[in-house]
Amino acid sequence: MQFEVFTLLPEIFPPYLQSSILHRARQRGLIDVRVHNIRDYTHDRHHTTDDTPYGGGGGMVMKPEPVFEAVEAVVGISDDPAQPAAVPIVLLTPQGRVFTQRIAEEYAQYERIALLCGRYEGVDERIREHLVTDQISVGDYVLTGGELPALLIIDAVSRLIPGVLGDPTGAQDDSHSMGLLEYPHYTKPAEFRGWNVPEILLSGDHGKIDTWRREQALLRTFRKRPDMLEVAELSEKDRKFVEGLKSKDSPSTRKAPGLE
Repeated sequence: MQFEVFTLLPEIFPPYLQSSILHRARQRGLIDVRVHNIRDYTHDRHHTTDDTPYGGGGGMVMKPEPVFEAVEAVVGISDDPAQPAAVPIVLLTPQGRVFTQRIAEEYAQYERIALLCGRYEGVDERIREHLVTDQISVGDYVLTGGELPALLIIDAVSRLIPGVLGDPTGAQDDSHSMGLLEYPHYTKPAEFRGWNVPEILLSGDHGKIDTWRREQALLRTFRKRPDMLEVAELSEKDRKFVEGLKSKDSPSTRKAPGLE
């Protein structure tokens, strides 16, 4: 898969991309990340990419000319607005739809994707209206630019590409991929400071281990993200287990403070 990243700060990307899983994926040709400096598409001696906003107000606004020229030169844009974009052009902005594992799975189906990193007060509205095909936020907070969100998307999407992870099923078991938070993990030693690994994980009975892990995922989701259970795909066995958790957590079964 190929990522085209458009940014004013290309130096941010190499340290992360040259590390760990993404580095190995790039070496093996599973992903290709091309970082494009928007300033290279300006035509004045100061390489100006921003200007003051019409109507007044604080901050600066990214100019449309270099952004359009950069994206058109690298990706091209469809002449027919009715046709779906072969290459999604994604603006990273607090105003976009919130990034989720489902969106990562959606993007992983493409062979190529463009990520446009906003800066300053924002981008000229004509970029939103006539260039980008999607807008993504990584949460309800504001960052100084779209570079960190772009790296986040590259990481999340790359994990879903076959061969990127050492474990072929690793991404399937991740939190959110299966609609639940992930079950607890343990490794050696079996006892540490008096804290023991659950006996079931040492039993060698993989059927019972699978059941335990599923129940632990349901339990963890019930305690930390109960909202996820409302949309998760649950079996009848899962539902009975969750109903049991709810009955144990009902006011009538809770112990009064200070009582055993």
